[in-house]
Amino acid sequence: MTTLASPVSGDAITALGAQFATVRRQSLALCETLTPEDMMVQSLPEGSPAKWHLAHTTWFFETFILREFVSGYQPLHPDFLWLFNSYYNGVSDQPEKTLRAIFSRPAFVDILAYRRHVEDAIAFMLDHEPAQEALTRLVLGLHHEQQHQELLLTDIKHALWSNPLRPIYREGVLSTHAQAAPLVWHEYEGGLREVGFEGDEFCFDNELPRHAVYLHPFRIASRAVTCTEYLEFIEDGGYHRSELWLSAGWDAVREHGWQAPLYWQREGSAWQVFTLHGPADFGTLRDTPVCHISHFEADAYARWRGLRLPTEFEWEVAASPVPTHGNLLEGGRLHPSVALPPASGNANRHPLQLYGDVWEWTASAYLGYPGYRPVPGALGEYNGKFMSGQMVLRGGSCVTPATHIRATYRNFFSPATRWQFSGVRLAQDVS
Repeated sequence: MTTLASPVSGDAITALGAQFATVRRQSLALCETLTPEDMMVQSLPEGSPAKWHLAHTTWFFETFILREFVSGYQPLHPDFLWLFNSYYNGVSDQPEKTLRAIFSRPAFVDILAYRRHVEDAIAFMLDHEPAQEALTRLVLGLHHEQQHQELLLTDIKHALWSNPLRPIYREGVLSTHAQAAPLVWHEYEGGLREVGFEGDEFCFDNELPRHAVYLHPFRIASRAVTCTEYLEFIEDGGYHRSELWLSAGWDAVREHGWQAPLYWQREGSAWQVFTLHGPADFGTLRDTPVCHISHFEADAYARWRGLRLPTEFEWEVAASPVPTHGNLLEGGRLHPSVALPPASGNANRHPLQLYGDVWEWTASAYLGYPGYRPVPGALGEYNGKFMSGQMVLRGGSCVTPATHIRATYRNFFSPATRWQFSGVRLAQDVS
């Protein structure tokens, strides 16, 4: 992770404290429509209960800042050090991840008390000449909590969908009859290009170091693949044609019985799609980006089209000149939106929907950049130890916080992952 410029002014510390308060409030706001029972549900092994997200993000600030940099800090409860540890083996043992749903105690009110206890201690620290490294870790902790805000929403969506009553997360209607912009191709020259983070602001260690890569000329699609376009793949037998699939992908199709994206359900001759606003008719979402597909499905669709997925570096080159605006968490839609044509008179100079809407699978395995070194100590477990068996996604989604995304941001999941808001953008070689 990058460090903060030195020294940090009093005004900058005040601004950081305000940012801390804002991020913490947003986590609680995401839980306003949930019952205490909702917050206990863990409906898939890779997910977590909402209550656990609220506790673990608090644990992060306590463990990596307060315990190390605030003399005399008294933890609220001695068992929280291991109880809410996710995977940091350098800190303590931790409970089996799949058992988080059995944590009926501590109660939700105790989790709220834990959050207030840690927030008060952080405020005290900021008022008493905090160490430079403590401020650096506070910034990291804010981005860590924003990651968990997105995970909280994806986890609760799966939990509500798993309930046979199919309750909704938030009232709202996703009615849109707008037509997606025509798909066109943006061409980029080959040659040496610089990729990776550059600047003095925050980034994760996996975005470093900045380095040169050689790219062959390529084209990238102007928008993400829509639900209607993906339905054509389904209707052409895409889930039954082994020649379209990577070997492990075909195994996953047969093992899990995949017939369509996650949250799609056939109702008679029509499809319904479950959203955070409840079930929606396919017709209202037909031109929105398809989401909740695995890397295996994205790759199979691209093969069916005679195309491919972009590499993460091709994606970054296309996205770097584009402002990080889009359909993100703060917009409140909580579902991908239609890629509308550029306003009249504006040239379509860059691809649309690069930020927000859906995380876009790339063809790149998640590996360290040349010269990558994880940060020392337990924090080095944040990213580096997952550089095996994962694929990179880029661009953020409709539930990604707006201040948490940039062109160099590297998300990563195993290729069979479907519960994230993940979709597909196509690419092709220039012959």
